[in-house]
Amino acid sequence: MATKILLVDDEPLIIKGLKYTLENDGYETAVAYDGEQALNIFEKEDIDLVLLDVMLPKMDGITVCQRIRETSNVPIIMLTAKGEDMDKILGLEYGADDYMTKPFNILEVKMRIKTILRRTQQFAPTDDANIYRAGELEVNVMNRSVILAGKEIRLTAKEFDLVLMFISNPGRVYTREEILDSVWKNDYSGDARTVDVHIRRLREKIEQNPAQPEYIFTKWGVGYYFTNRDN
Repeated sequence: MATKILLVDDEPLIIKGLKYTLENDGYETAVAYDGEQALNIFEKEDIDLVLLDVMLPKMDGITVCQRIRETSNVPIIMLTAKGEDMDKILGLEYGADDYMTKPFNILEVKMRIKTILRRTQQFAPTDDANIYRAGELEVNVMNRSVILAGKEIRLTAKEFDLVLMFISNPGRVYTREEILDSVWKNDYSGDARTVDVHIRRLREKIEQNPAQPEYIFTKWGVGYYFTNRDN
């Protein structure tokens, strides 16, 4: 089945251009012109990725992103006419996987989509499931799930990639630049502060007390590392 992308923007010309280009590349598309319509479509259809404008009628894109994250870790790329760093961090804090500022180059949009989809699909099963365990934390590579104390934890695509990178390399200290290279690769051009945002969000989900972590630790002045309590 073709990958299906939900396009959400209140500007018909932007939707028309994205729809035409992506469908020519073999993607299926669904379109929404306001936040409420976007959520309705997302709940009814099998969506693989969302291109989501921040400024929308009826319900803004940040709220839509939050609502989607309550039930799904589908990749989300935020689109906005704003370009301030704090706006970018705000978008990522609420669960977006990437962020693009209007006006954007359609070729860059296609590149970002391909990179994110490749990253989220790179751990497709080949043989038996590959499972990493540390204390009460379990990361399943095959189905990209994370279990903590017997309960599944919902993570975004990048949050999963982060925890997999850490748990599969216990003890290794990663700088922010190395984390960007490993998890974001070439599809992010912002500054390294986004790593801190994602680490904080990940700690809030997998640590009982994020202020006193059990798994992901800070190496002051260097970066972050994972301690596997079973080793």
